[in-house]
Amino acid sequence: MTDHTSRDTNPAPDAGKDRRYLLLPVILSATFVQLIDVSIVNVAIPSIQASLHASFASVELMVSVYLLAFAVTLITGGRLGDIFGRRRLFLIGMAGFTLASAVCGAAPTATVLVVARIFQGMFSGLMYPQVLSVIQVTFKPAERGKVFGIFGVVIGLATILGPLLGGVLIAWIIAGLSWRLIFFVNLPVGVAAFAGALRALPESKAPDKLRLDLPGAALVTLGLGLLVYPLIEGRQQGGPIWLDVLLALSVPALTAFALLQRRTSRQHGHPLIRWSLFDQRAFVVGSALSLVFFLGVAPFFFVFSVYLQTGLGFSALATGLTVLPFAVGSGIASYRSAGIAQRIGKWVLSLGAGLMGLGMVFLIVTIHQAGTSVNAYEMIPSLLVAGVGLGLVVAPLTNIVLAGVDSIDAGGASGALSTVQQLGGAIGIALVGVVFFGLLGAHADSSAAAAIPELRAELTAAHLRRPRSPPSSISSRCASTPGPPKPIPPSSRPSATRPPMPLDPRRRRPPSPPPSNEQW
Repeated sequence: MTDHTSRDTNPAPDAGKDRRYLLLPVILSATFVQLIDVSIVNVAIPSIQASLHASFASVELMVSVYLLAFAVTLITGGRLGDIFGRRRLFLIGMAGFTLASAVCGAAPTATVLVVARIFQGMFSGLMYPQVLSVIQVTFKPAERGKVFGIFGVVIGLATILGPLLGGVLIAWIIAGLSWRLIFFVNLPVGVAAFAGALRALPESKAPDKLRLDLPGAALVTLGLGLLVYPLIEGRQQGGPIWLDVLLALSVPALTAFALLQRRTSRQHGHPLIRWSLFDQRAFVVGSALSLVFFLGVAPFFFVFSVYLQTGLGFSALATGLTVLPFAVGSGIASYRSAGIAQRIGKWVLSLGAGLMGLGMVFLIVTIHQAGTSVNAYEMIPSLLVAGVGLGLVVAPLTNIVLAGVDSIDAGGASGALSTVQQLGGAIGIALVGVVFFGLLGAHADSSAAAAIPELRAELTAAHLRRPRSPPSSISSRCASTPGPPKPIPPSSRPSATRPPMPLDPRRRRPPSPPPSNEQW
């Protein structure tokens, strides 16, 4: 039987080169299905709720438990790959994710769907850190820039194509499956990735024999759960005090985890994250930059999607097509980022951040000037520039953070970086969500008051007159007046010969869900 185990983190340049590049689409499939599964489900929420007769709380729970299970598993999943083998953990994670997707698609009740989503998130957290770990130990430092560029392409495409693919699958209603297709679509991808990993993915472990830090795994899971759950559910549940208590308890739990990791490292034990990682300036600064960067990127997609679908009435398909230029710009820039980084070094991060900020400013100006009559094509230049900026940041930043990490720490460092990115997104969405929806609520009364006179004028023009007395007074008059009701005087009746006046064409009707030709 052939031994697949390999502890050589830097294989010879020509040894297995074709095989190494064959495994790249296999491991990147895990990145694709994980990221696309986050955004594609949001599109199907109304269909799921109607089909399963589920409460809105159950549907929200279906979304949040996946993110929670994924986030709390990343660090432990990365270390398990170092200990038991990254190939083995990738196969377990992909198999479990695929089976859980099948259960989600066939779920007869909302409860079954929520439980299946928990397992889907857990298995996703097991396989996702192996992607960065395998890249780190398989490719030479000179090759990683290009590989991480392809990794960035997959991230950009998966993030943007989720709503687009979800809208297409639900609109087609193939075989009457409706929303179930968004989960069943994972099955062929999962089976192909599992078969490809069996054939092309070699086994690799940490060079030293390690053991799992069970107290550390319990503490980090508890601490991250206490931190992430209130961030996900806080706004939706109205910010109850008990969620604030959970958020506060995350501080001592994560502090205890950090102290335990430092003590275990100094005693030459087997921590989940070796404390020597924090002596590497590139890892510390790069992780902090990732946190700040995803603090802004994730809320943008959240708010922009709500604005397009709820504010402008775009369908899920139209929303996906609108942000497609962002994905195109991100993909092209990610693929070219390695060459640009070789010429200008770390300044590529400043260039990318500047372009993304410039694209956001252009987008704000475009929407502000056009108002609610903005069309999708007017936003293409801004989204394209912002996407290019994103592509010039994500791939080089990942390469910089993991550049100095030894193979013994590949899994722990990969899990820690992925966790930081997830925390950045969760914190950003929580903070921006409070501000965004708070502003909507604060301006709701004034917006309604401004629209009432124009609406009343149109209703009057259409002879839908307001009753002269409130319903309560009419009822009391009818009750106090004996005999049959009096007929309406002829002078109060609308003329049968006079045609009704048309509605004011200047008033903008509420946009319908499907995209119209005017939008495109």
